Amino acid sequence: MNIVVCIKQVPGTTQVKINPETGTLIRDGVEAIVNPFDEYAIEEALKIKERLGNTVVKAITMGPPQAESTLKSAIAMGVDEGYLVTDRAFAGSDTWATSYTLANAIKTLGKIDLIICGKQAIDGDTAQVGPGVAEMLNIPFVAWVRKVEDISSSAIRVERLMDDGYDVVEMPLPGLITVVKEINTPRMASLKGKMRAKTATIVKIDSQTMVLDPGRLGLSGSPTQVLRSFVPERKAGGEKVVGELPDLVQKIVTTITELNIVK
Repeated sequence: MNIVVCIKQVPGTTQVKINPETGTLIRDGVEAIVNPFDEYAIEEALKIKERLGNTVVKAITMGPPQAESTLKSAIAMGVDEGYLVTDRAFAGSDTWATSYTLANAIKTLGKIDLIICGKQAIDGDTAQVGPGVAEMLNIPFVAWVRKVEDISSSAIRVERLMDDGYDVVEMPLPGLITVVKEINTPRMASLKGKMRAKTATIVKIDSQTMVLDPGRLGLSGSPTQVLRSFVPERKAGGEKVVGELPDLVQKIVTTITELNIVK
């Protein structure tokens, strides 16, 4: 079985700055880490490999050259191969352009049985790229997977987290799943894994490696763009009221009326 794990390099801090011209994150000089939700995806791929045997786990990420360190971290955990999708033409991609580029990059990896993604990235929080990749590849997907009950070369049965419990879903392969943190506990990288990661060769995939429509790449090819980003204004103060419940309700209603919040 061939498994691909889609991972992302994200800022390791909440103190990020926004490029005022493009509306995208300024990543230079900011500590970068593996997106935490993607660590659960890596772990689940490795668990499936241990369960089935005869499985190759490939990690792929899209980003600038320094995103190679993210793939090294995945290899240190036990991933077999790392692929970096990088090109200036991809800069500023929204989730749609990212899905398009990643899907075409995955096509270059040969036969793939299962793609695993974290449920979302902590910098954008859209949860759109995983399903977007599946749609671009025209394969089925299940989001919010909390448990892999069974898997074979032709199908996978999972528990999908829902607001009021979970569903049991069986899906034919090849397919894609996005996983939530309840699915497992990511392992720590071993010393042997770290040593292997140091010498591992990361394969680069650029715009010349794939057959792509230039009009669907990067910032100019993104149908959604950030027009303005800003830090919410901090409002100090507030009024604390105490007393019996009927009096408090009347005071709140009077205040709301005076402020014309409710007509």
